[in-house]
Amino acid sequence: MVPDTVLKDFHRAEWTAIPLALGILLAAFGALLAATLPVLLAMTAFFAADGLLAVISHRMHVDDTTSSVVLLLGLAVGVDYCMFYLRREREERANGRDPATALRIAAATSGRSVLVSGLTVVVAMSGMFLSGMLLFDGFAVGTILVVLVAMLGSVTVLPALLSLLGDRVELGRIPGLERLRRPQGGSRVWGAILRRVLARPAVSAVAAGAFLLLLATPVLGMHTERLSLDKQLPSDTSIIRTYRHIGAAFPGGAGPAQVVVEAHDVRAPAVRAALTDFTAAALRTGLVNRPVQTTVHQRQNVVEISVPLAGSGSDDTSRRAVRTLRADVLPSTLGTVPGVRAHVAGDLAFSMDFNDQLRRSIAPVVAFVMTVAFLVMLISFRSVTIAVVSILLNLLSVAASFGVMVAVFQHGWGAGLFGTHGVGAIESWLPLFSFVILFGLSMDYHVFVVSRIREAHDSGLPTRQAVTHGIRSTAGVVTSAAVIMVAVFAVLATLSMQDFKQMGVGLGVAILLDATVVRGVLLPSVLSLLGERTWYLPRRLPWSRTGGRETDGPAAHTS
Repeated sequence: MVPDTVLKDFHRAEWTAIPLALGILLAAFGALLAATLPVLLAMTAFFAADGLLAVISHRMHVDDTTSSVVLLLGLAVGVDYCMFYLRREREERANGRDPATALRIAAATSGRSVLVSGLTVVVAMSGMFLSGMLLFDGFAVGTILVVLVAMLGSVTVLPALLSLLGDRVELGRIPGLERLRRPQGGSRVWGAILRRVLARPAVSAVAAGAFLLLLATPVLGMHTERLSLDKQLPSDTSIIRTYRHIGAAFPGGAGPAQVVVEAHDVRAPAVRAALTDFTAAALRTGLVNRPVQTTVHQRQNVVEISVPLAGSGSDDTSRRAVRTLRADVLPSTLGTVPGVRAHVAGDLAFSMDFNDQLRRSIAPVVAFVMTVAFLVMLISFRSVTIAVVSILLNLLSVAASFGVMVAVFQHGWGAGLFGTHGVGAIESWLPLFSFVILFGLSMDYHVFVVSRIREAHDSGLPTRQAVTHGIRSTAGVVTSAAVIMVAVFAVLATLSMQDFKQMGVGLGVAILLDATVVRGVLLPSVLSLLGERTWYLPRRLPWSRTGGRETDGPAAHTS
């Protein structure tokens, strides 16, 4: 019944997100065909990736929810990549370029940004392979496939379609909605914001940084666990009412520990005596309730022992019971019989093992993602400073989104806005999964904006003017792309399951902060303060003399 609830929720999210994305694109492009192209390409990327994933699933474990995660991520990145490319092509056409020239410029600029962004996202997703967990392996394969297909479609199929369509891409034009037909100067709103930010860049950087750090503060008290059923679903559902009745009638019975014993002969006197000793020793701990039920599978030489745990089945008392069974009771009883193997399983034991594995794997995953992303940014933008700033700003926005997630769902601050209440913990798989997803997705906007800044700087503009030009000229498409992503992830917050509410809020807040505070305040103020040091690249690096400016410190221009 619970899997059916999850799948029903995801199907609702899928078919809510698609019309939302289409509506936002229609407002952004002002023409029906232009708005439909990104959604169609994103959907074809999903179908292609899902087909490949179906084949791969015959050789590796793929969780039931992976396909829905792939759709939501594919919709987000696929639409973004197409928007970036289409935005630049239309901008060049508006500036008087002929169609072929406009496409070539879009390929050399936005097409390159899509490739850099896609590569960075793929690198981030591949970090999940280091978790050592099949759940994350499936997520990694699915998300990598959809990003690769979306990226390749955006730089091959999309320009081919644009070349074939020509001016017919404006089919279904809606008067008053042609927001991307703007002069080269870009957004006036962001221009006004930038003037205030760059007038006092130090104050702006400190204020924005302090705001994000304040949001991140609750992370220091983050507690993770595999959320039990009564925390996952709303309390008024029939499943939870039944679950609570069972828990009240049979303490520890709703989720008992399962001890699985394997022996050469489960009927042997020594094994039977050890089973009796195990039950007696477990009850003596005071951490186990009656009845302890034993089921013998003689043909398989396996014994299953159902052990009701003291406590709620997921609290500290129940966890102490599992640890005591593993560390003390099993070794002193069944562990003394030669040839006998015994393990403690069950929902709580699985949750504890899952958390332990996550704690061991999160450090190498974070280190890998940050290191490889740094190298990708360094090679792509030929600047040590840009690479370092990109990593730091990304970490800051991720920490802030985690802080909001902890405040809402762990402590319950404002949880009612999302139709839930504080449950005292964050779902254990979310921090690692969200970090990897956010680190990749945040690079979408960052790469696109920094690419325009770099392009302006390489054309001769000082850094301060290049920053203003880059942010203003990308404001429309980045804002639209961010609105789509936030809308897609906000749909997750409407689902029944607590962990998907947490994921939706965490991802949505991170994208919102990236597209506003980071892009509009922190990035321009930090780059303005750095001036020409923004483009620092040691001459001894092998690619330091290829393209752009050669720098070994501040360049000739000053802000």
